[in-house]
Amino acid sequence: MTSDEKGLRSALAAEHAAIYAYGRLGVLLDPEGKGEAQAAEAVHKARRDALVVRLDELKASPEPAQAGYVLPFPVSERDSALKLAVHVEDGVSATWRDAIAASEGEDRKAALNAYMEAAVRATRWRRMAGLTPLTSAYPGKKG
Repeated sequence: MTSDEKGLRSALAAEHAAIYAYGRLGVLLDPEGKGEAQAAEAVHKARRDALVVRLDELKASPEPAQAGYVLPFPVSERDSALKLAVHVEDGVSATWRDAIAASEGEDRKAALNAYMEAAVRATRWRRMAGLTPLTSAYPGKKG
């Protein structure tokens, strides 16, 4: 398996987890937040679908979503739902950041777009949650 395929498979796993998380957190938000969550979930579903197609083209069998995911902390009200949304987008950013480094050509362009969009969504969620700073110098950077 090439590093490009590994990066895309990791991104697919992150997209699966993001879709699950948005299904859990969206119901705890006010109407504005629910709209943001629905839009974010739709983007993650579209990314998942594109990744499944791309991995199939590469003959790298895409992994299906897990039946469930362990959330990093309890999510029971608006504040924890917003915190989870930030956590999700930061994690997706980190995964796509790794995919950028491991890919080239059209796959790299797609990874860069996904990375930037996740970073912007994380900023929106931070703003909605009243968290500062709103952005980070290197979204998705580990350590």
